[in-house]
Amino acid sequence: MEFALILIPFALAAALPIIGGRMHATRLNWLLAAVLLALFGWLLTLFPTIATQGAVIVEQAWVASFGLTFALYIDGLALLFALLITGIGAAIFLYAGYYLDDDPRAPRFFALLMAFAGSMLGVVLSGNLILLFVCWELTSLFSFLLIGFDGTKPEARSGAAQALVITGGGGLALFVGLILMGTASGSFDLAQVLNAPLRDHPHYAAITLLVLAGCFTKSAQVPFHFWLPGGMTAPTPAS
Repeated sequence: MEFALILIPFALAAALPIIGGRMHATRLNWLLAAVLLALFGWLLTLFPTIATQGAVIVEQAWVASFGLTFALYIDGLALLFALLITGIGAAIFLYAGYYLDDDPRAPRFFALLMAFAGSMLGVVLSGNLILLFVCWELTSLFSFLLIGFDGTKPEARSGAAQALVITGGGGLALFVGLILMGTASGSFDLAQVLNAPLRDHPHYAAITLLVLAGCFTKSAQVPFHFWLPGGMTAPTPAS
């Protein structure tokens, strides 16, 4: 059932282009903020289990022949970031409704922003390295669409393209690092990876550097920081 924590934002994002046109932006934003606050409350109910057992682990078979599963691994750190995403996300949606008041593009913007929130939840709650990578790349895709939201502006198109190239390139490095990590640990399930003696593996240094490359490009750390100013061409709630 915890998979709904990720699926609900994506379902809303898919429905918003249909239902969004029937509601004013300053009503729609309150509805979406309420949904994120409901997810925030749901996450809080997991705290006692995490405090006593260390993590909430949920698995669903995906490609059994390759040992791949849809899995969630919600420990204290994952819970903290999920609460940040849903809590701060609710505040952003409230602001966005008034920022885009009377803008007919509001439903499309809300859909992209909600899909971005779902992607972020997928990154922090994923219990499988492949699922984590898919959600990671989805954040790059929706960042691209949000930065280039106003496609009539050359600076928006340029900033979006630059962000996609840099973060996408880092994502490829991350993908290689995650494949090496899964191979070295004998599993792509995060619960097993965390218990594997990776530091003793000959590919440990390569894994570390590849994963860091993905993280540094995504978070605009030096020397990959130059794409971030262009990313600020996105509408203010996104940036």
